[in-house]
Amino acid sequence: MHIMAPAPPAAAGGTPRRWYGHLYAQVLVAIVLGTIIGHVWPELGEALKPLGDGFIKLVKMIIAPVIFLTVVTGVAGMRELGSVGRVAGKAFAYFLVFSTLALIVGLVVANVVQPGVGLHIDPATLDAKAVADYAHKAHETSLTGFLIGIIPDTLVSAFVDGNILQVLMVAILFGIAMSLVGRTADPVLDLLDRLGMIVFRLVGILMRAAPVGAFGAIAFTIGKYGVGSLVNLAALVATFYLTSILFVLVVLGAVARAMGFSILKLIRYLKAELLLVLGTSSSEAALPSLMDRMEQAGCAKPVVGLVVPMGYSFNLDGTNIYMTLAALFIAQACDVHLTLGQELLLLAVAMLSSKGAAGVTGAGFITLAATLSIVPTVPVAGMALILGVDRFMSECRSLTNFIGNAVATVVVARWEGALDHAALDRALNRAAAPAELGAA
Repeated sequence: MHIMAPAPPAAAGGTPRRWYGHLYAQVLVAIVLGTIIGHVWPELGEALKPLGDGFIKLVKMIIAPVIFLTVVTGVAGMRELGSVGRVAGKAFAYFLVFSTLALIVGLVVANVVQPGVGLHIDPATLDAKAVADYAHKAHETSLTGFLIGIIPDTLVSAFVDGNILQVLMVAILFGIAMSLVGRTADPVLDLLDRLGMIVFRLVGILMRAAPVGAFGAIAFTIGKYGVGSLVNLAALVATFYLTSILFVLVVLGAVARAMGFSILKLIRYLKAELLLVLGTSSSEAALPSLMDRMEQAGCAKPVVGLVVPMGYSFNLDGTNIYMTLAALFIAQACDVHLTLGQELLLLAVAMLSSKGAAGVTGAGFITLAATLSIVPTVPVAGMALILGVDRFMSECRSLTNFIGNAVATVVVARWEGALDHAALDRALNRAAAPAELGAA
């Protein structure tokens, strides 16, 4: 049974709503207004931070139930339990290849563009205390600790803590148990299906607050950090944005073409969700809506339920590009010349550390700290150089991660033979009015 958020009511007389009636337009207007207020009245912009924080908390509140209900009903409905492991295996293979490719792209671009060359920064003059907290968190985060952390303390603690991977693990095990029980579990499965409808309706209600959340978040960002702070590190920010755009259009675009769809049409299909991610700097803000939208685009529920939550922890293309690009920027700015062997070591460490801190708040900066602390050639204190503009790059990281997970879902669904091509074509080539965020 497909869980779908209900479409919002049509305008009176059944006529199409005007542009301002669509949520994606409202979010876009909110971002523009937030930017203006943050720039003209910085103190007011900073004071609006609770609006963004409150909206993200509202969405995070519903993420665990969405994942649990989608995965349990999907897994329990599978005829072959072996397909659960097969889907997870294919997803991990995809994540490993493209996460590594993203790290390599960041490394190559940093060597070609060399955005940090010429700054001649003395590491001793940098404020190491500014990044001490991130370095401490990175030190505490290990791959082993991360893997152990996937196991919740109790069956229900995963929902209390809101850990995506813990919820996913509980959901998979619960779904498998229901499948093994057989027809006895049918009443529970029907109940969860009906509960899913209610939860996705709740998602639709919460998404109505998206413009308010985006307005508060962007006003705070501009008010606190100021657009002017971009000037000093414009080369790094511009290089990162251009690299991410090229990765999406060229690399992911090639994958999309090979799978029979257009990356640009997929981006247009998800434009409302992408604007929300842009406004809040959090891809988690659009996670429930992404799962629903990918189901509407023809991806089978079990595939969506497994690939999307896993991708939010393991398929971080934007974060990986940022890690190697930022690490080499710091080295270049501090006049540290790395050999090819040292750069390859940096790449290898980044591959591991990016998995170790997956799912951690501020993972991009923390994983960078973890990488630099293991590769002593590049000074960890150099991270203070990019601390001021990291917030501006977080939007791009989140957008790239989000698009990468949408592509991964379609790819794995096709590999699994669980993709409705007709539904995908209808979704991507729809000529009707733009789709609403979280709406059918």
